[in-house]
Amino acid sequence: MTTVSFRQMKDGVKHEYEMLHRLEADFATALPDRLLKCLLGLKNSLAGYQIDRLQHSLQTATRAEQDGADEEMIVAALIHDLGDELAPYNHSQLAAAILRPYVRPEVTWVINHHGLFQNFYYVHFFGGDPNERDMYKDHPYYESCVRFCEAWDQASFDPDYPTKTLDHFEPMVRRIFSRPAFDPRYVGSDGAVHG
Repeated sequence: MTTVSFRQMKDGVKHEYEMLHRLEADFATALPDRLLKCLLGLKNSLAGYQIDRLQHSLQTATRAEQDGADEEMIVAALIHDLGDELAPYNHSQLAAAILRPYVRPEVTWVINHHGLFQNFYYVHFFGGDPNERDMYKDHPYYESCVRFCEAWDQASFDPDYPTKTLDHFEPMVRRIFSRPAFDPRYVGSDGAVHG
């Protein structure tokens, strides 16, 4: 059997769902390949900066690595803007959703909120409140997000910065996204993102 016989999920039987479960597990193992391909697609993304979005992502990850960040945060820095393509107004949340099953809650929280925290640098030009991020001032990951934005993200638009290649980061991407999804060793005992 290569396809199910049902046309409505409620009509499926156990052996069909077992087959689908195996196919889904096999498909999930190729996630690192799909993410790397999506990162390459950032070459032709949002324009106007001195470097393309792929270079920005690589530069952000390079800065994180040189600053001593752990592998989870480096990979998060690499894919933090992956959502630009499909979710231009909530790209942070899309990237966080991709990361969530594989990394600790702090990393997911930082990526989920980095778009709001980046507003600090420019939103006043449009009449916005650059300090809107302060609503999270008492959150345990607030300073991590401030640091992510200040030291790595907002600083990574420099065409002269010595940036590492995607090949350099590929093994990290493969290690992080080959973990078992929602494994308590990485995401915590309840699998939830807190805060």
